[in-house]
Amino acid sequence: MSTITEGRPSFSEQFHALNAGRPWVYRALERLAVQRLATGATRGGMKALFEALRWRHPRGVKGLNNNYTALYARRLLDAHPEWACAIEVRRRRSP
Repeated sequence: MSTITEGRPSFSEQFHALNAGRPWVYRALERLAVQRLATGATRGGMKALFEALRWRHPRGVKGLNNNYTALYARRLLDAHPEWACAIEVRRRRSP
């Protein structure tokens, strides 16, 4: 159910719609994280992964807002808890 904010979907709803409509984005971010960590990196910034994704798929990432980095980071950590030391997330301010 949409939050009533000027008739627009909530931020979380927008993210879930983008994620559902473009599942390849998550898989691509996951591959980029694997590649980054395989080089021996101990930290990986989601914004850097977003920029790498944009560089590799310039036409396919329309609507990929930088505000989604935290949500993708959390999704990656849900699937790969062993990456917790490499991907930093902060406490969420909104649901």
